[in-house]
Amino acid sequence: MKNKLIKLYRLLATGSAFALFSVGGLMLSIVVFSLQRIIYRDVTTRNKAARTAVHYSFKFFVGYMRLVGILRLDIEQKNELKHAKGKLIIANHPSLIDVVVLISLVRHADCVVKADLWKNPFLKGVVNATGYINNDSDPEFFLKKCQHSFGQGNNLIVFPEGTRSVPGKEWKFKRGVANIALRTQATLLPVYLNVSPVTLTKGQKWYQVTDRRFTFKLRALPGFSIEPYLQHDQITNAVRELTRDLQAYFNKEKLNHE
Repeated sequence: MKNKLIKLYRLLATGSAFALFSVGGLMLSIVVFSLQRIIYRDVTTRNKAARTAVHYSFKFFVGYMRLVGILRLDIEQKNELKHAKGKLIIANHPSLIDVVVLISLVRHADCVVKADLWKNPFLKGVVNATGYINNDSDPEFFLKKCQHSFGQGNNLIVFPEGTRSVPGKEWKFKRGVANIALRTQATLLPVYLNVSPVTLTKGQKWYQVTDRRFTFKLRALPGFSIEPYLQHDQITNAVRELTRDLQAYFNKEKLNHE
């Protein structure tokens, strides 16, 4: 009986967190971003203010999940993220809340996001106001947006898998991250994420709660230099090799922590 009551509480607490996230997204769009459009005429300044609002909103949301006993955070090298500037932050993607936790920790965070989010009623206002980068943009325009973001001192968060990981399977990286890194010559900051027990992963519904509070572990890894890959005559070969090596780098880290 006690276990059933605990699971019921966790279900209600998780539901309240999702409701808070959805309502919060609408409130940001309707109230905060509307005021910012009045206050800031310059688009770049307005985008920066919107990203700051999202950062603190996500920090509040993560704090709420910890308060109600859904989430426990275990963060290593927190200062690497806190003081990052103009870096390409790449991470594996085990759960639905990965980007939320990362943005709550990274002060100047920009993101490459799926085109579908521009159709989401709760989030389209957020991605529009922040100027997050659409991964479905024209390739040349996309890279210019990334370069501009780095030039503004933003940290660009990208998940090389392109979607959430499938538990038990090796991670497969797409070439987008390597293209961004080599064509903008950005500094890479790899981040390893682990969620235990597995929750909010691909194909798992929000109401399929775990028997206990899940732990979200985050570790900033040593920097990964792209200099050797810049020496290649053919950029396409360099992109292929960098993608392969980053994938091996993360999968090795995964094996070390299983």
